[in-house]
Amino acid sequence: MTNFSYIALDSRGRETRGALAVESQLEAVRRLKEMGFFPTSVTASRAERSARELTFGRGTARRGLFRTSIGIPRFRARVRSRAVLTFTRQMATLLEAGMPLTRGLKLIQDQDCDPGLRRVIAEVLASIEGGSSFSEALAFHPRVFNRLYVQMVKAGELSGALDVVLARLATFMEKAHRLKSRVTTAMVYPAAVLCVAVAVIVLLMVVLVPKFEEIFNGLMNGRPLPAFTMMVINFSRLMQQHFVALLAGVVVTFFGVKLLLGTPPGRAMFDRLKLRLPGVGTVIRKAIVARVTRTLGTLLSSGVPILQALNIVKETASNALVSRALADVHTSVREGETVTIPLKASGVFPAVVIGMVDVGEQTGALPEMLLKIADNYDEEVDDATSAMTSLLEPVMIVFLALVVGTIVVALFLPIIDIMINSDTPRPDAAE
Repeated sequence: MTNFSYIALDSRGRETRGALAVESQLEAVRRLKEMGFFPTSVTASRAERSARELTFGRGTARRGLFRTSIGIPRFRARVRSRAVLTFTRQMATLLEAGMPLTRGLKLIQDQDCDPGLRRVIAEVLASIEGGSSFSEALAFHPRVFNRLYVQMVKAGELSGALDVVLARLATFMEKAHRLKSRVTTAMVYPAAVLCVAVAVIVLLMVVLVPKFEEIFNGLMNGRPLPAFTMMVINFSRLMQQHFVALLAGVVVTFFGVKLLLGTPPGRAMFDRLKLRLPGVGTVIRKAIVARVTRTLGTLLSSGVPILQALNIVKETASNALVSRALADVHTSVREGETVTIPLKASGVFPAVVIGMVDVGEQTGALPEMLLKIADNYDEEVDDATSAMTSLLEPVMIVFLALVVGTIVVALFLPIIDIMINSDTPRPDAAE
């Protein structure tokens, strides 16, 4: 018997966790289905996996044979999101053309696709041939196919429109990837300029300023250096004398912040701060609204029950405040209330979004309205990203120029002082 840990959903969409002692993973899935659960993740327990991994490097000599069997764990290649997107689009096209599911999977597997995806497709085929449905086979690979993907495929299977759902899912993934690329591109430029500024400051302070200090000591003839120059030189000495301590402080601060973000209060505080940042916070808020509304609208339009859809969106929101708001929406819907009241109380979603959701809920067209909101906010994210990038470029250039210019001016002040004093005639020379 092997212990399998599972995560499953009940008939009301609530998540349940537990463990089963069965012979195989397929047997665990069958047992959960008999119990009335829909499994989303079934994995061997950590102790079982550790026991199997300990076989690495241990040879099991077979007496009478000059062979050694060494158990080596397989290397799990990471499957790129772009490969999953291509797979989804190809499967939608093949199913729409009338090709059977298993034949379509074999056809994609035989193509020159991602090696990691080819291995996953082979395991999915084996699970289907062992009696599992397509969605159950995908659920065995949560690192490749998340809960949103599995739930939409399940809804497509139940409705008999798997090709339509896969095409809708591929469109969703394309738009989500495009939105993520826009936000990432907007953040790359200021981050790169900031790194260059820090590198230039360290180089000037640690290498250039000490050289100029030696030159000034030989040319000033006992006269004191200008106060502004002394301030820069003292800062340079501080960096040289305590460079290791400063570097250690940066590393400790980095890991301290990372540990803080690993706690629920720290994560909530950071997510709240992100939404309040001037300029950047607006882009992040609009991107979150676009992602949440598109995810929820795509799930609902594919036939996923609203309670299950809210649970999935809550897990993929990537923002603690939004997750909390969606949890309140889930509670409100489960008790028979509306969606808009908890959304308004959260303070995260704009009034326009709440009004459009209210209209969609009253007219019975909530999925369509959510997708329209997502389309509108995709365009707003694009415009806001372009505006923010256009504003940040001159701001960061001026910032870098001020930093470097300050150091250059501090180094030129003594030179100007030396030139002025050398041009002043001495009293004995005048006589």
